[in-house]
Amino acid sequence: MSSERGLPGRDLGAYLTGYPVEVAFGEDDAAAVFDRYHTPDFVLYNDGIPLDREKLLAHVQPARRRATSVHTELHETLVSGDRVAARYILTAVMAKGTVIATEIYMFGQLAGDGRLQRVDQVTRLVPAPGVAAGPTVLPPQ
Repeated sequence: MSSERGLPGRDLGAYLTGYPVEVAFGEDDAAAVFDRYHTPDFVLYNDGIPLDREKLLAHVQPARRRATSVHTELHETLVSGDRVAARYILTAVMAKGTVIATEIYMFGQLAGDGRLQRVDQVTRLVPAPGVAAGPTVLPPQ
């Protein structure tokens, strides 16, 4: 993906579909990929839990070993000034065949250069439609 085209402030859909694949399976170091799309002070509030650059990169390292594929199904995206919003499903197929699908409601703030500076998101596990790589992880009942 061209990082200019895929900057969240220029093409939010390209970022949401390309970044997870690039950071998990790309040839570049995960930190370099992360820094292309996020400011140094970036914070992701995931279901109220703050994750800074170091915590997010620590999360990516095991994912690079355990996931065999990721796919983003976009439902809605919006960019307005320095604000972005999206609703999408991120599906990961794990090496042991488990499929994890997460519905994400994301609201973000952009830096002047089009990179993300802050994201607040709410997530929930959902059935993974159309992925036949193994058992699907369903939300707790």
